[in-house]
Amino acid sequence: FGKTRKTVTKYESKSHELLTKGGFIDQVASGIFNFLPLGKRVLSKIENIIREEMNNLGAQEILMPILHPKNLWLQTSRWQNVDVLFKTKSQYGQEYALAPTHEETITPLAKRFIKSYNDLPKALYHITAKFRDEPRPKSGILRGREFLMKDLYSFHINQNDLVNFYQKVIQAYVKIFSRCGLNDIKITEASGGSFTKKHSHEFNVLTLAGEVNLIYCSACKFAQNEEIINLNKFRSCPKCEKKLMLGKAIEVGNIFDLETKFSDAFDLKFVDKNGQEKKVWMGCYGIGISRLMGAVVEVKNDDKGIIWPKNIAPFQIHLVGLDFNDSSIVSFANEVYHLLVKKYKNEVLFDDRDNVSNGEKLADSDLIGIPLRIVVSRKNKDKLEIRKREKDTIDLIALSQLSNLT
Repeated sequence: FGKTRKTVTKYESKSHELLTKGGFIDQVASGIFNFLPLGKRVLSKIENIIREEMNNLGAQEILMPILHPKNLWLQTSRWQNVDVLFKTKSQYGQEYALAPTHEETITPLAKRFIKSYNDLPKALYHITAKFRDEPRPKSGILRGREFLMKDLYSFHINQNDLVNFYQKVIQAYVKIFSRCGLNDIKITEASGGSFTKKHSHEFNVLTLAGEVNLIYCSACKFAQNEEIINLNKFRSCPKCEKKLMLGKAIEVGNIFDLETKFSDAFDLKFVDKNGQEKKVWMGCYGIGISRLMGAVVEVKNDDKGIIWPKNIAPFQIHLVGLDFNDSSIVSFANEVYHLLVKKYKNEVLFDDRDNVSNGEKLADSDLIGIPLRIVVSRKNKDKLEIRKREKDTIDLIALSQLSNLT
């Protein structure tokens, strides 16, 4: 289900163009997308990586509602103060928010179960759709009105415990992005926005399609969002004195030290060892999963199409059958497919179409961007043509060598 497209409207980002042409996404309206089978497989791969790393932190997965009663947002004074908040009214009169974030539900939930210091620390996460009433959605899935996100929330007895966990999350995030193929992540100080008066940390990927103005060092890890720093004030990096750079970036993750802001709003307390009531310290940590998918495509592509990192590619092998007017080639291609899937347990996308040209099949393979392509054709006879997506070199192997690829 879903097909590649040869021509598409000119879009603002490379990822929007390639994901549309490649049959990964389909636009419903501005900032709203269907994820087609190829796109859903990529999202699922990213989700699974995130789950593994969240579970390694000791966090537990839950699922919270997207529809939030108005009174929860009034309690935090954010009903009128969050400009991207979608608001809706039931036919029976009740007012609700479509969640852009989940502090307003996770905090009262935690209050039901956290009573004593013995109940802390706790870390809970969920993966769900979010809604933000963006004034101008742009760049496809990089800035949408509906998107997929992972939220992690942590609860602690004091600030030191929160800071220690906060640092562990930073390392987990670096690992997540690396596993998704993004190794050059800029960990950036930024404004805390409506979440906290303290600075937050963003995880940014340098690309011209980004909306974040990033000031970063060319030699060390120093990076700050331009909203909290003026480049003109610094002639060189404050950490290593090397040259500072200015670039565009996509924010793929963010983390906030919430202190006791939401504990204060919902009166979330615990009883310590001495029998004294104290406020719970909180942190929140987000990753935009659908945005991350788009960001990967922004930096992993060439003039032919997408180049998916192996860990999040929709399939590991793209088997392309050429000359399908020849029954012997069809038979050989099917034999190769069954060996790859049944015997060697590979994830294989098999292009067995008999109504398109050989050139179109090869062009579609480059566009879709699966890491390894195997071609069966009349020209190669009983040999298999092997090519890695990120390279131009082609090798020929015998059927008996197929196991070496898995």
